[in-house]
Amino acid sequence: MNLSDDQIMWGAVNMLMKRHGDAAPVKVAERIGELVVEGDMLGVELWKGIARRMDAMINSSEAH
Repeated sequence: MNLSDDQIMWGAVNMLMKRHGDAAPVKVAERIGELVVEGDMLGVELWKGIARRMDAMINSSEAH
């Protein structure tokens, strides 16, 4: 089974939320900061995609 990049990122969001709970957004922000310091802009873009999906998930669950 081949997963799309979108599916992989949603899987990462789910894993991070299960592992870190309410602290997951902070963990994502910390990782983005680490990658910026390292100069890994591709990694930054990847983690920003995860952050956007996490934000959408959190906002969706708060609306219900």
